[in-house]
Amino acid sequence: MKSTVSDLEAPLRPKRKKVWVDYLVKFRWILVIFVVLPFSVAFYFVIYLGDLKSAMKSYKRRQKEHDENVKEVVKRLKERNPSKDGLVCTARKPWIAVGMRNVDYKRARHFEVDLSAFRNILDIDKERMIAKVEPLVNMGQITRATVPMNLALAVVAELDDLTVGGLINGYGIEGSSHIYGLFSDTVVAYEIVLADGQVVRATKDNEYSDLFYAIPWSQGTLGLIVSAEIKLIPIKEYMRLTYKPVKGNLKELAQAYMDSFAPRDGDQDNPDKVPDFVEGMIYNANEGVMMTGRYASKEEAKKKGNVINSVGWWFKPWFYQHAQTALKRGEFVEYIPTRDYYHRHTRCLYWEGKLILPFGDQWWFRFLLGWMMPPKVSLLKATQGEAIRNYYHEMHVIQDMLVPLYKVGDALEWVHREMEIYPIWLCPNRLFKLPMKTMVYPEPGFEHQLHQGDTPYAQMYTDIGVYYAPGPILRGEVFDGAEAVRKLENWLIENHSFQPQYAVSELNEKNFWRMFDAGLYESCRRRYGAVGTFMSVYYKSKKGRKTEKEVQEAEQAHLEAAYAESD
Repeated sequence: MKSTVSDLEAPLRPKRKKVWVDYLVKFRWILVIFVVLPFSVAFYFVIYLGDLKSAMKSYKRRQKEHDENVKEVVKRLKERNPSKDGLVCTARKPWIAVGMRNVDYKRARHFEVDLSAFRNILDIDKERMIAKVEPLVNMGQITRATVPMNLALAVVAELDDLTVGGLINGYGIEGSSHIYGLFSDTVVAYEIVLADGQVVRATKDNEYSDLFYAIPWSQGTLGLIVSAEIKLIPIKEYMRLTYKPVKGNLKELAQAYMDSFAPRDGDQDNPDKVPDFVEGMIYNANEGVMMTGRYASKEEAKKKGNVINSVGWWFKPWFYQHAQTALKRGEFVEYIPTRDYYHRHTRCLYWEGKLILPFGDQWWFRFLLGWMMPPKVSLLKATQGEAIRNYYHEMHVIQDMLVPLYKVGDALEWVHREMEIYPIWLCPNRLFKLPMKTMVYPEPGFEHQLHQGDTPYAQMYTDIGVYYAPGPILRGEVFDGAEAVRKLENWLIENHSFQPQYAVSELNEKNFWRMFDAGLYESCRRRYGAVGTFMSVYYKSKKGRKTEKEVQEAEQAHLEAAYAESD
């Protein structure tokens, strides 16, 4: 029996009384326009100059500086007195991170290691098809260097500001992940400084292979990544993008999304049947647009009759609104410069820009001030204050759900019932069956009952991006954000799905390790001396402030458990 929208409607909620913070949030655009945007432009310009300065250095010079900086990190770690100093963490301020968690773990006593110098592209090896980069290299910097060479990382996360270190230690996905997996799946080697100051190179088949597989999702709690070697792929100058509108109920939208990139005959590795890029956007419970892209040459794009759309220009319509026009126009095709396509969601931060600047999508704003977009996420966080930060945690949702592809329809219905958030972003990715069981892993036995999109070596998952104010909040109704997240996390656990750790989490420690597998992670924590040196990943991700006493007690419990097991 087919579900309809009426079947999915959430119960009516009582009206919520407005408080003073509502007005702060409503008029926050004033602070954004006159403070955040100008400082963001200055910030981006300084970073850009730094990138240019780095690009002018020879590869030999960059490598020499890198080696010297690694020695400084080793020296700093060896200065630490475990009995007197706090746990090790980077010197980067918590508000600089792009993630939305209000974790504040650095308020407890800690021992800082400065990694701010690690922002160089060390090498682009065209023969090995490997880019060797430092952890603070961001996506905008690396596409600026590689795209003119007709090369790119196999997975390029959309937002310019996202860094290699964050995407490895945390979570990175793109429209090519249905082929290559998550960002961390494209890494071929890590250079890591361990707790004792030892510098090691971890690959999937050397003596540190356990560390290689344990690093993704570990949030920097196993060691300090100082460089990574990442897979490059050949690309072309343009992306030929097809926009296909779809109408129906949520299960039908989910099926149309699956059909856009996953052949029903199971021929998932056939490049003639599988596009280079995939993305879906669900605009309401009955309408969505599915986009598929294939790399195209300059000659093809410029053939007579083809439409070229440089979506990266500041005055252009925001990408998600441009895609939405397919609902009225019908299916259409256009050619987008490849680098513009990679960063298509940067200017408006997907659709969060609409809440930050309600008129930011208007033609006059785009034309006059669109060149200043986007506001830097770290500056938005730095200027929001405690009251607004807590308001966003209660009245706003920024979550990604990593769900098996065949359960996407169920997940969309759940989000509609519990949160009523639109648009919703859909992006598929392979979850590979690896030699070791990592923190995130496919459903056990998936290879014996393949669903659409699966192969014997990888189960197809999908990122469901839920970013916006829930429907009840927009209607002025009562909404308990923390309770909604708790329900979301329970649903994910019950459906062998995962929540990226950048998001606000309500998980207790027991449920955190029900969602993620602790085996390999805890084994590496003990083997490489991380226990007692780096905070555990759960405690680092846990919501709320931490006192020095809390940190010490939590880490002591891990130490005692480790010693008991080794005895």
